[in-house]
Amino acid sequence: MREKPVILASEEVARSRIFRVEQLQLRFSNGVERTYERLRGKAGGLGAVMIVAMTDAEHVVLVEEYCAGSEDYELSLPKGLIDPGEDALQAANRELQEEAGFAARSLEFITELSLSPGYMSQRISVVLARDLYPSRLPGDEPEQMRVETVSLRNLLGLLEHPQFTEGRALAAMYVVRDLLQQRGELTV
Repeated sequence: MREKPVILASEEVARSRIFRVEQLQLRFSNGVERTYERLRGKAGGLGAVMIVAMTDAEHVVLVEEYCAGSEDYELSLPKGLIDPGEDALQAANRELQEEAGFAARSLEFITELSLSPGYMSQRISVVLARDLYPSRLPGDEPEQMRVETVSLRNLLGLLEHPQFTEGRALAAMYVVRDLLQQRGELTV
């Protein structure tokens, strides 16, 4: 295993309501020094969840929400921050109710994914939610999200949808699809 670089200095260079930008001075094991920047979540952040919620043995819930980064409405899996006092499964069930109007009787932690580990420290827990039933909680979304479903059997076709671009969501659905296939719960 390679020796990690030594952090010589760390300085916060910018801060917003939800992000911090840190500048790191690093020295690698070969003596080379470099400056890196990384985007961090707010201090004390508890992480986030992304929910692969299955309405039946094949279909997954997607929600449409406005995304400031792309300045457009996008389809993705329900997701959100873990609140104080919650674990990932509790947060997943709450976010599913807030964003999609469903709760789940069965919740299973699947994996963690990162978005861009070269400059971001955040990870998101992928949770499989099954045995759904209607249940809505008020959330922090400024408007109600439109809900639709997609088949795990046609993930490549989903890439043709102009509102679906989130790589983490696609990766989460592929992981769940493959897991369900291995268990013999889905045939593609």
